[in-house]
Amino acid sequence: MTTDRLSQTLAALADPTRRAILARLSQGECSVKQLAEPFAMSLPAVSKHLKVLEKAGLIAKGREAQWRPCRLEASPLQEVAGWVEGYRRFWEESFDRLDAYLQQLQQVKSDEQH
Repeated sequence: MTTDRLSQTLAALADPTRRAILARLSQGECSVKQLAEPFAMSLPAVSKHLKVLEKAGLIAKGREAQWRPCRLEASPLQEVAGWVEGYRRFWEESFDRLDAYLQQLQQVKSDEQH
């Protein structure tokens, strides 16, 4: 079964450890060891998270001699932002309709009092 890119990205983002790794990488490249430091888990466990992020296209690993820097690849996040944007518009329109309705109720109440 193939998974579309948006689904892979959302699945990768579902885990708080992976989101924390992406937040760290948004500040610049760093090694797997540096990424693992704030977590109470083994390097292999962090590596598993990195593989999920890499498969989703959210990070890339380089190779500089013995150092393997990881860096953020933010383009999949743009697709997520676009998908979420449609729902933001939905909620804004819903709130606008609710606001108009509440104003209408206030006007009716005000008219009744006068």
